[in-house]
Amino acid sequence: MKALVTRLDSFGDVLLAGPAVRAVAARADTVTLLCGPHGAPAARLLPGVDEVLVWDSPWTGFQPPEVSREEIDALVDAVDADTALILTSFHQSPLPTALLLRLAGVRCIAADSEDHPGSLLDVRHHRAPRAHEAEAGLDLAEAAGFPRVDDGRLRVLPPPATGALTGFGEGEYVVVHPGASVPARAWSPDRCAQAVRELAAAGRRVAVTGGAGERDLTAYVAGGRAVDLGGRTGAAELAGVLAGAACVVTGNTGPAHLAAAVGTPVVSLFAPVVPAERWRPYGVPHVLLGDQDAPCAGTRARSCPVPGHPCLDTVTALDVVAAVDKLVEAT
Repeated sequence: MKALVTRLDSFGDVLLAGPAVRAVAARADTVTLLCGPHGAPAARLLPGVDEVLVWDSPWTGFQPPEVSREEIDALVDAVDADTALILTSFHQSPLPTALLLRLAGVRCIAADSEDHPGSLLDVRHHRAPRAHEAEAGLDLAEAAGFPRVDDGRLRVLPPPATGALTGFGEGEYVVVHPGASVPARAWSPDRCAQAVRELAAAGRRVAVTGGAGERDLTAYVAGGRAVDLGGRTGAAELAGVLAGAACVVTGNTGPAHLAAAVGTPVVSLFAPVVPAERWRPYGVPHVLLGDQDAPCAGTRARSCPVPGHPCLDTVTALDVVAAVDKLVEAT
C-alpha cells in the first residue's frame, strides 16, 4: 500500500504531524508526505517518511500563490498513492486537497471535516473540540485504520552533534529563540535581551538561535553575553542545538515543537491568539507564560491587536529565569 499524508502548513505544523505519520508508516509500504515549502525542512526530519512532495497550496499559508492550472495539473500527475490522510488545523477545510487527490486517483481519503464532503472523503472524521494538534492527527489516523504504534510523542531523526557550533557540552546551556513566524506570537526583542542578561547573571550559559533573516535580532538579543547562532543552523543543526540544551525559551513557533521533538523542556511564551490546549509544547515538561485570558485570546491575529502587547510583555525576564530554574531542576 502506498500512503500519502498531507500537511500543507508551516514547519511546526509538519512536526506535529509526525506521530500520525509514524502510525501510517507502520502499516504502509511507502509514505509520501505532501507539504508546503515552509514545512519541507521539517518533513525531511520525520521518521517514517520515504518521500517528500513539496507543493505551494493556494489555500494555505500567509502569502498563498495564485491558482495555477499548470501547478495543479503537475501535482495531480505527481501523486501516486492508494490511500491518503489529510491533516489540517481545526479552522481549515480539507476538501480542496481531497478534490485534487481524487483527481490523482487516490482511492481512499480520510480527513477531519465539518463540511459535507460529498464523494471527496471515504472517512469523514470529527476531531475532539479541544484536542491538541498532535492528538487530533493520531485520532484521524486511527479512524482511517492506522492505530498508534508508540507513545505518540513528537520525534525527529537523530540530529547531528553541534558542540563545535555552540562551544558547549550537552546540558550546559539554555537556548533563547526570540523570533516567530507570526509577530503577535513573539516576545519583544527588549524582553528577550533582558532574559539573556538575567540568565547570564544567574550563571547560565546561553545560545540565541534564529533564521537567516533574523541575524540582526539574534545579535541584539545575544548582546555579547550569549553565543549568537543567528543564520548559522539549518533544520537538522537547529534540532541538534535544541537537543543539547537543558531548556529552550521561545514563543509559540516551530522551534518550540522542534524542542519537544528532541525531548528538551520548553519555557513557552505563549500568546493566546490561538489556544494553548491545541498548540502548546507536546509531550515534554514545559512552563506556559503569558496571559491566556488577554483580550486577543482566540483572535488568530498575526499582529497584536492590543497596544503594548500585554499578553506577553507583562512577562518579565525574572519570570523566565524562574521558569528555566524550575524545569532544569526538575529534569
